[in-house]
Amino acid sequence: MNLAIQLKKELRGYKDAEKAKDLAWFFKTGQGEYGEGDKFLGINVPTIRKIIKNYSAIDLYALDPIFTSKFHEERLAVLLILVKKYEKAQTAKEKSMIYHYYRNNTTYINNWDLVDQSAPNIMGQYLFSRSRKILHQWAKSKNLWRRRIAIVATHYFIRNNDFAETLKIAEILLHDKHDLIHKAVGWMLREVGKRDLKTEENFLQKRYKKMPRTMLRYAIERFAENKRRFYLKRK
Repeated sequence: MNLAIQLKKELRGYKDAEKAKDLAWFFKTGQGEYGEGDKFLGINVPTIRKIIKNYSAIDLYALDPIFTSKFHEERLAVLLILVKKYEKAQTAKEKSMIYHYYRNNTTYINNWDLVDQSAPNIMGQYLFSRSRKILHQWAKSKNLWRRRIAIVATHYFIRNNDFAETLKIAEILLHDKHDLIHKAVGWMLREVGKRDLKTEENFLQKRYKKMPRTMLRYAIERFAENKRRFYLKRK
């Protein structure tokens, strides 16, 4: 049996209608919400991770009919496979193919978990030793998910003690209107602070008064209580 067909069949064997309703609510799929129109099978992430272990050999372009699926979990399965493929890639050519496949299919990376599970270990890792111009371009995109990819991809840089790009992208997104961007930027600033608190505070001290409150709260979540109160009072 074709591996793509087999993967779809296996995933759908775990569908759960009640869980699907819960996930549709959780990922805001109602009219006018950020996940409007997304469909769910009702499969949890650990189950998807377990299933995809048997599909790391699947051809990259054989993933197309799954990546374009209307079901969220099928798109997530593809992204998790891509991450595994990138981890195992032996040559620069293989990594480039996976990166460009990811980059060219952002239409289907259309919710925050899909971004967060994939952007650092594909986009971030590939660009770590290359030009990061595309992240600056995407940070200015009208597309919410490209903007989130731009900042979350820098998590890979942070894990390698490279903070400059995160701060540059955070600056671009400082006045973004969407709550999901506020959360992502605050999260990445917090990650910077875990490794270099002084660098995070230097960034915050010049900007905390004008940052969206959600962004600030995420950024200072690990601070001591008295320091958190200082920032939240915005004096």
